[in-house]
Amino acid sequence: MKPTSILYLFLLLFISHTNYAQTTIDDPEIKKMVAEVKAENLEATVRKLASFGTRHTLSDTKSNTRGIGAAQRWVKSEFDKYALESGGRLSATIDYFMIKADGKRIATDSQLGNVMATLKGTDPTDDRVLIISGHLDSRATDVMDAKSDAPGANDDASGVAAMMELSRIMSKRAFPFNLIFVAVTGEEQGLYGAKHLADIAKESKWNVIAMINNDMIGNSLSSGTNLRDNTKVRVFSETIPYLETEAEAKMRKATNRDNDSPSRQLARYIKTVTNQYVEQLDINLVYRNDRFLRGGDHTPFSQNGFTAIRFCERNENYNQQHQNLRTENNIKYGDLPEFMDFEYLRKITCSNLATFSNLARSPKAPINVGIEVKDLTNFSTLVWNAPEGKPVYGYNILIRETATPHWEKAFFIKDLKAEIPYSKDNYFFAVQAVDELGHCSLPVFPIPIR
Repeated sequence: MKPTSILYLFLLLFISHTNYAQTTIDDPEIKKMVAEVKAENLEATVRKLASFGTRHTLSDTKSNTRGIGAAQRWVKSEFDKYALESGGRLSATIDYFMIKADGKRIATDSQLGNVMATLKGTDPTDDRVLIISGHLDSRATDVMDAKSDAPGANDDASGVAAMMELSRIMSKRAFPFNLIFVAVTGEEQGLYGAKHLADIAKESKWNVIAMINNDMIGNSLSSGTNLRDNTKVRVFSETIPYLETEAEAKMRKATNRDNDSPSRQLARYIKTVTNQYVEQLDINLVYRNDRFLRGGDHTPFSQNGFTAIRFCERNENYNQQHQNLRTENNIKYGDLPEFMDFEYLRKITCSNLATFSNLARSPKAPINVGIEVKDLTNFSTLVWNAPEGKPVYGYNILIRETATPHWEKAFFIKDLKAEIPYSKDNYFFAVQAVDELGHCSLPVFPIPIR
């Protein structure tokens, strides 16, 4: 073989490998941020929130040591401390709003408040928004009991602590678009705080690309079955979007994409990123919006058409949920810090941080993603258009068998079209944009094109 022919063959093999490489790039800055998450910080925050006695939505708002008002002001003061190291990018407020008596869990017209910190983006042309939440309020056995102690350590000081730890760490860095960290209230009374914020987002036409809700993420021991495992956490995601249009329903049925809603794509994204950045933690994808007989603050966002999911511990201990503090038959009841697993909480917080920071630095998702169905072939051809904004280095083509819950393969290419040797009849696909440091957009499921 001639030397020129050998060189040509080498280049051909190199180009082929480059266009269809399966690569994973760790961002050293994200690894550094993940390492900054400390179990002792999370424990200190949980214990401080539990020290307010009760954080019932309708509890005392005037005291500086007890009740929901004291807790709100303390969280706001912590946000203000983080703001001092943010270069002027982080600002915090208590967003007060009125709720009418509902004859159920709101006895009289009441003022509620969400404690919210916004990390302002550096690119004024990027209108995307990310939201992460935990709920600040707590409850005892009787949901209307605003007087009894209800420390709410796991439900949901754990979620608030995780959210605050992200705010503390991320506010020291710059991101292109706005990130919102919020401790909502009124969750136990009917998701009121989350609904208030979700309605603002909808009415103001915020471009919320993802909402992450953390609710009960600090317990690793189940009641009854006594299962203990701090290596698994559930991520709940809706099957069919609440606001699915008739045309979208028709397309979903035509492509059999029942397990590929935007929220499902976010859940799979979390699993991929967690596997990359967090040791000894597996994301259990739960194909439900939430648990039976319960609800979470992601739901009002889903109902308003936003992509939203919920983190929740794998093994629940019902002796420590919604219980008056007491001891019966040698069983201690109540949601106290002593029952929590703070190493477990640290790992889940790291998962949140890796996901949130990857999305916060990602390019926008590709647009007009389609899969050609004009020919009978055992190859699949996908095409798309580049997104506006942050430069895109390339694209990941994600592949999985139709009965498989998570993506199995990822091929990286730099073109706007890919022909791959996987039959469109046997596999599902998605496309995501990638920058030079490996930050990926959320995946986009293709629609058939002729």
